[in-house]
Amino acid sequence: MDESILNQLATSSPPATCPILETRKLSLQFGRQVILKDISVQIKKGETIAIIGESGCGKTMFIKALVGLLSPTSGAVIFDGQDINQLDDGDMTNLRKRFGFVFQNAALFDSMTVSQNIAFPLRQHGVPKGKSAQNLITDRLAEVGLPSNVLPKRPSQLSGGMRKRVGLARALILEPDLLLYDEPTTGLDPIMSDVINELMMRTRKRYSVTSIIVTHDMHSAKKVADRIIMLYPFSRLEPGEPQILFDGSPESIDKTRDKRVKQFINGEAGERLMEMLASKGKSHPDTLNQIDPNSNHGIDEE
Repeated sequence: MDESILNQLATSSPPATCPILETRKLSLQFGRQVILKDISVQIKKGETIAIIGESGCGKTMFIKALVGLLSPTSGAVIFDGQDINQLDDGDMTNLRKRFGFVFQNAALFDSMTVSQNIAFPLRQHGVPKGKSAQNLITDRLAEVGLPSNVLPKRPSQLSGGMRKRVGLARALILEPDLLLYDEPTTGLDPIMSDVINELMMRTRKRYSVTSIIVTHDMHSAKKVADRIIMLYPFSRLEPGEPQILFDGSPESIDKTRDKRVKQFINGEAGERLMEMLASKGKSHPDTLNQIDPNSNHGIDEE
């Protein structure tokens, strides 16, 4: 083959190590309230990332910004080489076909049947060429382990775990390149939580999809993710301190020296209770005076 053609082929497609998704100094602010500040991450194609952190640290806002549901105050989100916030409405609509979103509590439409819920993205974006809508619906339902007899049912007739799985089936209907999960195991018993974990792992293998999971569930994060990123509330950082406290493998997070990360992954209140009481005490000064630091405050120690 001509050498010039070989050179052209070598430069026409990016190497496998190039990130499919990248944020560059991503910041998000509402009025004076800073939610995210200068978040820069790179995510490779096929990678599974768990985003952890206490409530209010901006995890859900972050993944909404990744798919254009929120516009950043500054910075950029680059998906497959495109700055998504520079796209017009038509291009953004086309790009969203490549995204799947599993919302917290599934966010199914109560007025629709299971079949109609799963098919909803097809109504918005159309049926892929050469595919049958009904076949896509039944195939995705089977992939999440649900029988076809649930298709005519309403979400109110399903258990929490079944609704989560219907939400996953809906997210997979267009075979996305990027799949985002917002608290996929919240509100489920341990067995059903692990069913969801197994489905997330199976989905990654079946579709080679890039996955981002927002979760408080450390068992889920360690089992499913290739990499864990921990965010911290901006308002509680020291000046100049990065908002990402940890970015590494599930195996290495247990070895971290950061006390805040250790407290979170081990579910320990640490000084957090006193911080919360101190904050309340600013408006009610007598509160702190009534606290005995040697007391367990009525909390049983086991």
